[in-house]
Amino acid sequence: MDGFRVPIGEWASTAVDWVKDNLEGLLDFISFVVKFLVNGLTDILVGTPFPLLIAIFALIAWFVRSWQMAVGTVVAFVLIVGMNLWEPAMQTLSLVIVSAIVAVLIAIPLGIWSARNATVRAILKPVLDFMQTMPAFVYLIPAIVFFSIGVVPGLVATVIFSLPPGVRLTELGIRGVDSETVEAGHAFGATPGQILRGIQLPLAMPTIMAGINQVIMLALSMAVIAGMAGADGLGKMVVEAISTVNIAKGVEAGLGVVLVAVFLDRVTAALGTPSEYRSSLIGVISRRQGERRATAADAAAQAERESASPHRAPIM
Repeated sequence: MDGFRVPIGEWASTAVDWVKDNLEGLLDFISFVVKFLVNGLTDILVGTPFPLLIAIFALIAWFVRSWQMAVGTVVAFVLIVGMNLWEPAMQTLSLVIVSAIVAVLIAIPLGIWSARNATVRAILKPVLDFMQTMPAFVYLIPAIVFFSIGVVPGLVATVIFSLPPGVRLTELGIRGVDSETVEAGHAFGATPGQILRGIQLPLAMPTIMAGINQVIMLALSMAVIAGMAGADGLGKMVVEAISTVNIAKGVEAGLGVVLVAVFLDRVTAALGTPSEYRSSLIGVISRRQGERRATAADAAAQAERESASPHRAPIM
């Protein structure tokens, strides 16, 4: 058995070399698009005065969750500013947002396809298992070979690592829709596309949003690994703190990651179940609209009863 060996590593290396030699134009295009999106969003976030941006973040938190969350958001981001981490925090936020958007744009269609096709589901399951269990550092090796050091390999590795839960939870949500509801749609003559848009996606939305939440959290957990690939942000600061054994710098950068993660987690979780947060602006607006509709319905019913009741003759 000493001479028995399956050279999977050499085959993978050969495949990577072939891609680099034959798909250089595609790799350059991907690199250009990624740099344009991440650097453009970073410029917008960093260029915006931080008090205005903190106010926008707080308004988002209040709109989807509660005023308490808005206050907590202000405190968290003011603390980031106080630790002089505003620019790296915005760089990390840009990387996470772009990575999550790319992953979601891939994950949701794949999840829908997998839910509606057993063959696709059987093929995707082992692929997703491989993507989710492979150590994240391994993704950096071909990514750095393809795109060199910088933000691009970090984003590519982040997308690959964060993609599986989005696919799985989208599939779970679509398949979890009550079959009788879907059959009722078929009975009324709805097309498969209409059933998907009008029945399955709305009913599966809480599960899909839970998948998006997991995608964002995994993308943020890759911030340090992306920093190892040369991506600017809090992850790069953590890597520098490790290499220099700088406890203060490491703790502050790590706390910055935690604060950004808590904000993104609470906001995306609230988007999945907006009815649970009655103190949010969405909840307040929804209740007022419901009260107005109820008042209008009562007035209409009262008018109908008055018009239907017989008129009494006057007493002489």
